Amino acid sequence: EQAVAVAGAVIGGILLFVLVGMTAYLLWKKFCSLLSYEKLTSSVKTPNANAFFQDQTNPEMQLKSTRSRSVPFIIPPTLHGRDWINLTNEEQVQQDSDPYMIAPSGPRSSFHSLAGAYVVGTINPELYKFPEDKSETDFPDGNIGRLWFSIEYEQESERLLVSLIKVRKLQPPADSCSPFVKIYLLPDERSYLQSKTKRKTLNPQFDENFVFQVSSKMLLQRTLKFLVYHVDKQKKHHLLGQVIFPLKNEVLTDDNKLVIWRDLEKENLEPPSEYGDIQFSLSYNDYLGRLTVVVLRARGLKLQEESYAVGVYVKVSLMNHNKFVKSKKTAAVLGTPNPVYNETFSFKADQTELDTASLSLSVLQSIKGEKTLLLGRVVVGPFMYTRGKELEHWNEMISKPKELVKRWHALCHST
Repeated sequence: EQAVAVAGAVIGGILLFVLVGMTAYLLWKKFCSLLSYEKLTSSVKTPNANAFFQDQTNPEMQLKSTRSRSVPFIIPPTLHGRDWINLTNEEQVQQDSDPYMIAPSGPRSSFHSLAGAYVVGTINPELYKFPEDKSETDFPDGNIGRLWFSIEYEQESERLLVSLIKVRKLQPPADSCSPFVKIYLLPDERSYLQSKTKRKTLNPQFDENFVFQVSSKMLLQRTLKFLVYHVDKQKKHHLLGQVIFPLKNEVLTDDNKLVIWRDLEKENLEPPSEYGDIQFSLSYNDYLGRLTVVVLRARGLKLQEESYAVGVYVKVSLMNHNKFVKSKKTAAVLGTPNPVYNETFSFKADQTELDTASLSLSVLQSIKGEKTLLLGRVVVGPFMYTRGKELEHWNEMISKPKELVKRWHALCHST
């Protein structure tokens, strides 16, 4: 009986030990499961400031290969003490708060902190590039040079400030070139201002300033004229080209400095015809059925009276079968036999009408209190009405649709 009691006690003790051990094991396993975490399938690298400028593994942050990479837009550490509100897209917007308050701890933006600064987005540099300046690289065929200058007008002192900046791609008659520039304020062709001569260069840099005294009332009637010369070894001057720039369409104020460039043009070195000459451009748009005339300038006009009271203008008339259709006229330029206009006019003309239509350009002089006088006239059109240069100009306009065809024409005095 004693042996049975001892055996029963031993077996009971073993069962109790096993029960306690199993209970302890289950409790330990449950406790460990609460402390455990799910291991990520791929490692996550902590980003830093340099990582934003390297290739991004996140496809949402990666731009196409044809575009430049974005630049991170960050909030400096000095602004960390301000409150931010999380938006739906997980970016942030600043809220008015006391700048001396410490920001409460809480979730930051979905973007990471770089060197103590919050990254709130990215900027694409391509969107903020200035347009490429092609004025020094794109030169049309037959170009003889390009001139840069700036103009500004001082209202109080009535001074026109002209800065001659530079000239590029000159085409001199010899291998070497020593250029200088004469500047006129038309209609005064007797006085001019002259730049310094730049030795042995086809791309002179002048950076010189000139001043013309002109009243605000007469300013818009004036025209700047730049003549570019080359000085050879015998000290002879050769004209390389000119720029004519009317001021009437410009807004000139003290705080509005205009920087302008123009291609050089060859000056008409032939003497004026008996009644003077006129230069204009023709263009025809066959798609729109529109005939365009650009009245540029006239020279050598025989004015009945040369004074600032005399106004000279050009009347442009569209004719069909020698019948008047419509006319337009330029503004009057005062007191000069060499007026500059640069005005554009358009007329509706069907393509089927070009064989019977013609243009008449009349140069007229008006004096206050007196009648208008005809100084000269020219007609351009098809073979039905014209010959020579006038016919050639018309045919070239038709053969080159949508292009401006520019020519000089001699004025005649027939009515």
